[in-house]
Amino acid sequence: MNRPAPEPVQVVKVRRDVALDALVSGVPWITFMGIRFERRGDELTAILPYAEQHIGNPMLPALHGGAIAAFLEVTAVIELAWARLWDEMESGRLDAQTIRNAALPKMPKTIDFTVDYLRSGLPRDAYARARINRSGRRYASVHVEGWQDNRDRMFAQATGHFLMPAD
Repeated sequence: MNRPAPEPVQVVKVRRDVALDALVSGVPWITFMGIRFERRGDELTAILPYAEQHIGNPMLPALHGGAIAAFLEVTAVIELAWARLWDEMESGRLDAQTIRNAALPKMPKTIDFTVDYLRSGLPRDAYARARINRSGRRYASVHVEGWQDNRDRMFAQATGHFLMPAD
């Protein structure tokens, strides 16, 4: 039985990093907010570094609700786009050079997005992870959790429904 040799791990890592960078750099709002993404395998963690511009109430000080909502929504959208891109990327149909030169798939569009503010967002870095509850050809449902110092103490969570772009 002859099986092809697996790709070197560095080739796989580069392809994944290039794909994530292409997704994130395609959305100017992400750059404006300063949001970054860390990748561990197929799991993404969004990071909203502390910035004075994210403070809504300087008397507390606390993160602005709009900044929190935008952070959680961006996390959900990038997670959906990443999941759609994953199969093609892992099958080898997309290599790093193709990803750099090709137009990436369109982003999902928000149908509705509900945020639960559980406690004040403190003036420090925030983290978020999204979990796709359902993803079909036309519709997706996503749950996002946001935390700061302790993942078990969320400061916000959200549920969103998205219209998936036609291929």
